[in-house]
Amino acid sequence: MLIEGSGLPADIYSAKCPTRQLLDHLAGKWTVLIIDALADGTMRYTDLRKRIDGISQKMLTQTLRQLETDGFLTRTVHPTVPPRVEYTLTDLGHSLRIPIAALREWIETNINLIERARRSAGH
Repeated sequence: MLIEGSGLPADIYSAKCPTRQLLDHLAGKWTVLIIDALADGTMRYTDLRKRIDGISQKMLTQTLRQLETDGFLTRTVHPTVPPRVEYTLTDLGHSLRIPIAALREWIETNINLIERARRSAGH
């Protein structure tokens, strides 16, 4: 597959390829958790923050902005006082639901095996 605009082949193993940057972004824990949280529908910023334990306001805001820039979600500001901001997955964002859900399910299914391996390795 060629990358539009450059005509270069998509090569995730090349450090200069935009696919690498996207992989770095999509493989981040906050991206995975946000996409998975939005899989069931639109959520307000405050609800996302409550749902994703441990995420800082700064990281949530940065990750949501990047996901919006990349076309994975839409941000809607409702003209209320204070403004109500909602996030919804786009079709592109929904296309990530299956691989992300599969990853989450795999992790939850195999965590005990991994924890045992860690304990026996002394970590």
